[in-house]
Amino acid sequence: MPDHRARDPQGRLDAQVRAAVEMYTEDWIIAHRRYQHLSSAYSPITAETQRERQKGLSRQVFEQDASGDEKSGPEDSEDPRHSSGSPEDTPRSSGASGIFDLKNLAADSLLPSLLERVAPEDVDRRNEALRRQHRARTLLTLYPAPDEDEAVERCSHPEPPCEHFGQRILVKCLSLKFEIEIEPIFGILALYDVREKKKISENFYFDLNSDSVKGLLRAHGTHPAISTLARSAIFSVTYPSPDIFLVIKLEKVLQQGDISECCEPYMVMKEVDTAKNKEKLEKLRLAAEQFCTRLGRYRMPFAWTAVHLANIVSSAGQPDRDSDSESERRPAWTDRRRRGPPDRTSSGDDTCSFSSFRPATLTVTNFFKQEAERLSDEDLFKFLADMRRPSSLLRRLRPVTAQLKIDISPAPENPHFCLSPELLHVKPYPDPRGRPTKEILEFPTREVYAPHTSYRNLLYVYPHSLNFSSRQGSVRNLTVRVQYMAGEDPSQALPVIFGKSSCSEFTREAFTPVVYHNKSPEFYEEFKLHLPACVTENHHLLFTFYHVSCQPRPGTALETPVGFTWIPLLQHGRLRTGPFCLPVSVDQPPPSYSVLTPDVALPGMRWVDGHKGVFSVELMAVSSVHPQDPYLDKFFTLVHVLEEGAFPFRLKDGVLSESTVEQELRASLAALRLASPEFLVAFSHHVLDKLVRLVVRPPIIGGQIVNLGRGAFEAMAHVVSLIHRSLEAAQDARGHCLLLAAYVYYAFRLPGTEPGLLGGAPPVAVQPATLARGPGRPASLYLARSKSISSSNPDLAVAPGSVDDEVSRILASKGIDRSHSWVNSAYAPGGSKAVLRRAPPYCGADPRQLLHEELALQWVVSGSAVREAVLQHAWFFFQLMVKSMALHLILSQRLDSPRKLRFPVRFLDDIAALVGSVGLEVITRAHKDVEQAERLNISLAFFLSDLLSLADRGFVFSLVRAHYKQVATRLQSAPNPVALLTLRMDFTRILCSHEHYVTLNLPCCPLSPPASPSPSVSSTTSQSSTFSSQAPDPKVVSMFELSGPFRQQHFLAGLLLTELALALEPEAEGASQLHKKVISAVHNLLCGHDVDPRYAEATVKARVAELYLPLLSIVRDTLPRLHDFAEGPGQRSRLASMLDSDTEGEGDFGGTINPSVAMAIAGGPLAPGSRASISQGSATGSRSGCPLSAESSRTLLVCVLWVLKNAEPALLQHWTADLSLPQLGRLLDLLYLCLAAFEYKGKKAFERINSLTFKKSLDMKARLEEAILGTIGARQEMVRRSRERSPFGNQENVRWRKSLTHWKQTADRVDKTKDEMEQEALVEGNLATEVSLVVLDTLEIIVQTVILSEARESVLGAVLKVVLYSLGSSQSALFLQHGLATQRSLVSKFPELLFEEDTELCADLCLRLLRHCGSRISTIRTHASASLYLLMRQNFEIGNNFARVKMQVTMSLSSLVGTTPNFSEEHLRRSLKTILTYAEEDVGLRDSTFAEQVQDLMFNLHMILTDTVKMKEHQEDPEMLIDLMYRIARGYQGSPDLRLTWLQNMAGKHAELGNHAEAAQCMVHAAALVAEYLALLEDSRYLPVGCVSFQNISSNVLEESAISDDILSPDEEGFCSGKHFTELGLVGLLEQAAAYFTMGGLYEAVNEVYKNLIPILEAHRDYKKLAAVHGKLQEAFTKIMHQSSGWERVFGTYFRVGFYGARFGDLDEQEFVYKEPSITKLAEISHRLEEFYTERFGEDVVEIVKDSNPVDKTKLDSQKAYIQITYVEPHFDTYELKDRVTYFDRNYGLRTFLFCTPFTPDGRAHGELHEQHKRKTLLSTDHAFPYIKTRIRVCHREETVLTPVEVAIEDMQKKTRELAFATEQDPPDAKMLQMVLQGSVGPTVNQGPLEVAQVFLAEIPEDPKLFRHHNKLRLCFKDFCKKCEDALRKNKALIGPDQKEYHRELERNYARLREALQPLLTQRLPQLLAPTTASLRNSLNRASFRKADL
Repeated sequence: MPDHRARDPQGRLDAQVRAAVEMYTEDWIIAHRRYQHLSSAYSPITAETQRERQKGLSRQVFEQDASGDEKSGPEDSEDPRHSSGSPEDTPRSSGASGIFDLKNLAADSLLPSLLERVAPEDVDRRNEALRRQHRARTLLTLYPAPDEDEAVERCSHPEPPCEHFGQRILVKCLSLKFEIEIEPIFGILALYDVREKKKISENFYFDLNSDSVKGLLRAHGTHPAISTLARSAIFSVTYPSPDIFLVIKLEKVLQQGDISECCEPYMVMKEVDTAKNKEKLEKLRLAAEQFCTRLGRYRMPFAWTAVHLANIVSSAGQPDRDSDSESERRPAWTDRRRRGPPDRTSSGDDTCSFSSFRPATLTVTNFFKQEAERLSDEDLFKFLADMRRPSSLLRRLRPVTAQLKIDISPAPENPHFCLSPELLHVKPYPDPRGRPTKEILEFPTREVYAPHTSYRNLLYVYPHSLNFSSRQGSVRNLTVRVQYMAGEDPSQALPVIFGKSSCSEFTREAFTPVVYHNKSPEFYEEFKLHLPACVTENHHLLFTFYHVSCQPRPGTALETPVGFTWIPLLQHGRLRTGPFCLPVSVDQPPPSYSVLTPDVALPGMRWVDGHKGVFSVELMAVSSVHPQDPYLDKFFTLVHVLEEGAFPFRLKDGVLSESTVEQELRASLAALRLASPEFLVAFSHHVLDKLVRLVVRPPIIGGQIVNLGRGAFEAMAHVVSLIHRSLEAAQDARGHCLLLAAYVYYAFRLPGTEPGLLGGAPPVAVQPATLARGPGRPASLYLARSKSISSSNPDLAVAPGSVDDEVSRILASKGIDRSHSWVNSAYAPGGSKAVLRRAPPYCGADPRQLLHEELALQWVVSGSAVREAVLQHAWFFFQLMVKSMALHLILSQRLDSPRKLRFPVRFLDDIAALVGSVGLEVITRAHKDVEQAERLNISLAFFLSDLLSLADRGFVFSLVRAHYKQVATRLQSAPNPVALLTLRMDFTRILCSHEHYVTLNLPCCPLSPPASPSPSVSSTTSQSSTFSSQAPDPKVVSMFELSGPFRQQHFLAGLLLTELALALEPEAEGASQLHKKVISAVHNLLCGHDVDPRYAEATVKARVAELYLPLLSIVRDTLPRLHDFAEGPGQRSRLASMLDSDTEGEGDFGGTINPSVAMAIAGGPLAPGSRASISQGSATGSRSGCPLSAESSRTLLVCVLWVLKNAEPALLQHWTADLSLPQLGRLLDLLYLCLAAFEYKGKKAFERINSLTFKKSLDMKARLEEAILGTIGARQEMVRRSRERSPFGNQENVRWRKSLTHWKQTADRVDKTKDEMEQEALVEGNLATEVSLVVLDTLEIIVQTVILSEARESVLGAVLKVVLYSLGSSQSALFLQHGLATQRSLVSKFPELLFEEDTELCADLCLRLLRHCGSRISTIRTHASASLYLLMRQNFEIGNNFARVKMQVTMSLSSLVGTTPNFSEEHLRRSLKTILTYAEEDVGLRDSTFAEQVQDLMFNLHMILTDTVKMKEHQEDPEMLIDLMYRIARGYQGSPDLRLTWLQNMAGKHAELGNHAEAAQCMVHAAALVAEYLALLEDSRYLPVGCVSFQNISSNVLEESAISDDILSPDEEGFCSGKHFTELGLVGLLEQAAAYFTMGGLYEAVNEVYKNLIPILEAHRDYKKLAAVHGKLQEAFTKIMHQSSGWERVFGTYFRVGFYGARFGDLDEQEFVYKEPSITKLAEISHRLEEFYTERFGEDVVEIVKDSNPVDKTKLDSQKAYIQITYVEPHFDTYELKDRVTYFDRNYGLRTFLFCTPFTPDGRAHGELHEQHKRKTLLSTDHAFPYIKTRIRVCHREETVLTPVEVAIEDMQKKTRELAFATEQDPPDAKMLQMVLQGSVGPTVNQGPLEVAQVFLAEIPEDPKLFRHHNKLRLCFKDFCKKCEDALRKNKALIGPDQKEYHRELERNYARLREALQPLLTQRLPQLLAPTTASLRNSLNRASFRKADL
């Protein structure tokens, strides 16, 4: 505080001021809990923190990411000979060379110990040790962070209260230069808002004169204070708008003459004419010098200009420009490109964000001279408004030319050398001698709601105008002198007026500028005064009016006083501000005038203008001491009166005695709600402090304690409400007003805890004039503001694992280190303030009450109106109580007392009542006002969570339990149970986010119900001992179930898991919402444990995991409703059903939760009697219920994996041992699902997803909402409302938690960078690997447990399936090493699994191993080939040959080759060689035939590989590829298994290409193959007889009958042993065929397929499937009906393609018919083939033959490749058309195609009618379309040539058909009819009907052979005429009146046509009447045509 404090005579500060100063200077007290930062509420796991923790992960190597980089040396490179053999018509190439190749390859490295025979236990031990290496420490770090939307527990410490600033602009004045320099010029800057017509900043005065010019004022100058030399200022703008101007006014020393005269020289003279005007200038200089010497202390207005800030801000980013936007003054923009691009970050109106624009230096060149009559602010606003108009009046004025350079830029965060408006240094202030920058006080245009945090006490005086026109005497050059008087003696003027520029800092008097010769001047002056701290009744402002004589006349004084007036500053103890219009006295005022106002007519005084108001002036205070609000003023005054006890006291006009003060105080408390919100917020800390004080220290009046608790509590409620309402915008996510939160956190303290009370520390010394600002934001006066008290002595907040008292009793034996109590506290013993512990205990004499006790009491007993207000802001009162309790415990030194004794029972009862009533409010509001209920619920949860740190835990748990019961009872009748459950879930989540959650759950006690409901356990130093204190109880099972003991023991964990179990119940309502909530809560907790340093050790973490063991049972039983990641035909319970031997309906879900207990604690949504057990139902998951979304399921699974990873293996082993078979099956299913859910998708997938994410996230939202709305139905209203609220309260101010908004952006940002995607793939890879390894560990545990059980076969089979699945999904090399090791150990321990019954597993295993043998990564190959070798050896050892493995491996290889796109045969060859090497080196089997058999097999495989190389070459040519596959499949005609495999490969390839019809045909062929085999085996009535049964589907199927008995001996091992060669397999194939047919739109074929399938299903009595089949049939038939015309499903387009040229190899001179997708244009296929072959043969080689004529090979260039493409149409003979009725019939089973080629004898394509011939070509194909391939060879071709007359006959027949169609169309189509008519009868151009008749019918042909044609044509014409007539008739009926004329015209045309045709049609051919010869009759028969056979 500045040192000129005015004190009253006793030197006492005014009470109000003292209170304010104390408040602004005392330290904050922050109650800080030591481990609080470990709670997820304060250090949330966000995407950012996850990214931090993911740094340094090692990259996992995946097959799909590896790009063949593992080539090791030359032997790996492709050998050209590999692709030598071409599979002609058999899939075998020349054997010898292949064998030779294989021998010469190099093998991969061998596994050293593979061939040793070691005991299986040792193998397992070694495997486990290896698995333990290189593991991820934490699992959840690899999984995406928990969902932000659900993070209800999130909170952050509020920002400390700080001074309010708007957007800050730094303005630097660089230079001011006029054309002539003769005298000093002074500048004033201020901001004005034109729209609001308000000056929005105080003035900034600057002086840019050179030293020589300043020298002219030596006579008047004192030494200037450095603070007055500032040339730069920081302006603050809270409400930026485009209407803000920076106004610059210039003044000069007063001189004789009015303003215009004084401006003249500046406007006339130019700098360039200096020499010319030398004498004039000398004269002017001399005059100026004289004026300065004489009148130096007076100023006069000179000129002004304004800068429109919006222009600067919006154009500072544009390059240099001379803006002529404002008048003639052209600010030349010299844009100095400093600092970055012009990005706009701030919200709001883009044009006027002042916080981020490009700094600009502008030169203002034109000034306007001031006009004496127009100096007031009103005039200025008019000018400014005018300035914005393009035709500004100002432009016409002659300007004063000058150059003012100023820099405008956004103010830096912490500017150096900065002075506050009170001229205090703002840190950093490196050197007191530096030229300062001034902070300019803002006068915001609207209210600003911010609390005062620093001492400010300023008064601004604005003289507006003076009217002396009626004053006699010489009063023309008027100035007003202002003085602040502390008394009436002239010496009592105080130096409190701030100096302007280049003068002293404070002065005792100040003058307004003089307007020359003006008796009623206007003023624009602003005087800024520093109010003394203590203003008394005598303080007043004295105004003295002077006449200044400008000319030095002898005998006249320089200034003559011509009037006086004054303003007393206090009135009734309140500061007087506002506008005044004062009378002016001519005489000096009499003694003791200062207590009266000038309005009182004092006797004997003369007044100007008869005591009328002639002087208008305004006072404005900016003060953090004087609340300028009557209600606040009165309240503070009364409180201070009570504190001082100074009665009687004058209040306004009355006098307060002790008797009336209480009533006044109560009234004043009630009236606080009427206070102006702005001042209430500004003084909120003061008001709240006083109210707290009234509650805690009731005043003593007349010796009586007056209890104002209730009034103060109500007042507090209203004040809090008002503040909250005023600051609607500044709330955090939870709807808390940030200002109030900051008050509680920082400023609130218990009254009487001033430093003195804390143990006699000296009060903080008041430091002079230095203002400290926190980083980035001013914190407040004085540095030593915030000390944090005892950072959580455990009881301020119990530290996790830290001790608190009860526990110290329980664990007394453990030796506890209590040292942490004072860690990092200023009050630690020996700390900077080691005084706290000496605080005197509360003394009883003082009538103190404890705030928390009083608050609780008042709240419980409050009336309804107040209660409502309190509930609205319950959080505030809860936080207040919590801090009060914390401070109370510290100050009364109770932290060491046992928790039970810390608080009195009465208080705890109040708390219990309070929690009960608030809980009830939550429940009752849940369906009325959801938002309010949510807020209350969260506040209550946080309150209880805080209580856990302060009070007895048992007590708190009892409150929680009571609240749960309340909710449970209400759930039964609630109209909206989901809303309640949601609230309860949030409640639980907040409780569980307590930093001592683990300790509170007593993780280390055995499961025997503890004595107290919840003694807590902890120990900081010896955590591990805490966790491993006892051996696990033998009753392991109850640890894995949500049993009563479990929930008693682990209270919070029990609550959470029960919530989970209930939400996952099938009958639970509104499930999808709750699923997400509850799963997110569990996930969040587990993430917290993963990153918590306290639980980093494995032993400790295993203890923590025990709290979650029931999760395994819960999720296992929820399995059927988890999202099925392993999409496949099997249901989720793939394995459970395997193990579920006939227990189908027994509901063996061993009640996870005892139903009655569950009801008691949870009160599920059903009445208690309605469920026998929470989880009963059939084991195979037929339970319905809301399925979980993919995201929820994945998160739930990752939580399960966390438990499996961290739990004690021994425990898990005990548990699995006790599971029933079906439960074990479900557990395995769960593991299977885990593998599927976290499978690695590969980098490519990330790049793909990247582009889809955005769409997907929107999609997901929509889907989610639908799901929610679907399940809730009537509750749509609620969902809608909750959706309108954004997840973070209102969105404008997500200043809270920047991390959060940032996270949101990255999640939804679509274009991730390459690095980000790399990182994502890296993390995803690590996650997939860790998940798979956890699953593997668990499988090993299960295997060890079941070895002894009787059902081991089935379980092991299931285990092996999971292992196989893991080997089949894409896995990292690291996992595959371990996975294959486990697989080897399983097979060696239990060979019967693979080789006894089920061939499935063996086939699967072979396929997986072969796939890995072909891996690019050598380690994977090494392990896979080892596994495959052992598999063969095992099979051999059982039966001396390994036919089964041989067969399976061969089949696997075939299917691998066919389906895997990037299959690498070179790597597979290496593996084959490795296996050979093993066989050669295996000493044990030297003597047997084993090595030989292995060699055979390897060579066989090598052959198949060679075939596939060729396929590889044609990878890009789908037709060729399919041909090859077809060829290979044909080659396997003798081996049905392999043929079947290849047919399936082809089907897969076709489906991939979108050829569904072809894929279906492959499936039909496969089914036929299987049917043939089954027919051989047994003769079942219901089975198809073989191929023949499928003939209706396709005539091609008969090929499959090639298998005859001589090939097949069904008994031979390994033959036809695949899963498909069974009835079930057949059903599967048929179903697949039907599915493909449906996809291809061939619904008629679907029916045919099902005709074969239905008898089988009927025989099996499979009604479920029958129902499905008939449903599908119904769909198919419906679709046929709807799409009858056939246009809706277009089946295909056919082209003939001929290949010519040696380049084509096999294809040369071959002709094919290609089937292309429907509506393919000729150009498309032509382009495709041309492009494809060009790529293959090179540029300029391929040529497309453009015509359809026969190709002459001799004329072709042998170096080129020619392709001829012709569009062909299916062709049917007339008899065929009888059967082919529908559109489908005419597009299915096609063998014959037709195309026509027109020609003329001389070679042109088209000519005159009489020479126009046509060639018709018919092509027949080998097979009927659709077939198992899309191109079929042409096997037969015939051509016919039509003569011109035959062509004419065809044309006329076509025309007649068109006419008939148009006439008979139903409904009729007039337009089409008229078109056809017009074309038929219109006077057409050449080749119309008439011309045809004239050419061919004019004369009878000579050649009798043509008579018949002549006659036929004639009949055609007759028919044509008749059809024309019909059409005309029809048209007449259709047309409207407007087309009558058109119709007549048509009729006329027709008449003309008929007339012309008449003679031609009447002549007869005599010969036709004679009998015809046989030969002629046959002339149209196809056989008589010339044939051109193929």
